[in-house]
Amino acid sequence: MLKYNPKLKTRARTLRTNLTDAEQRLWRRLRGKQFLDIQFYRQKPIGNYIVDFYAPTARLVIEVDGGHHLNGAQLRYDTQRSKYLEEIGLKVLRFDDRQVLLELESVVEVIFRALYEGLR
Repeated sequence: MLKYNPKLKTRARTLRTNLTDAEQRLWRRLRGKQFLDIQFYRQKPIGNYIVDFYAPTARLVIEVDGGHHLNGAQLRYDTQRSKYLEEIGLKVLRFDDRQVLLELESVVEVIFRALYEGLR
């Protein structure tokens, strides 16, 4: 089990009840072990961060980024967060809201490949 900051639990619960449209759409495809019987968690605390989706079996993190992730400060934060996650052995996939909303099947295909590779 990965360590996390316990102070993030309340915030993670709040985020779980307030998913963006893109996160909700992707969650419908990830939940219930639909991919290779792999369990996903949403809004999961890891370290000092909360990731959008996490599959521990495949050590895979999926982030769905809104438009605010394109500005300088948020972009630097996201880069730092991805670096930390990769340093602890996790693979990070990033998609923007538009990709999830308009190209869901392509997004799902990338996720499936990453899951398959993560299990090898």
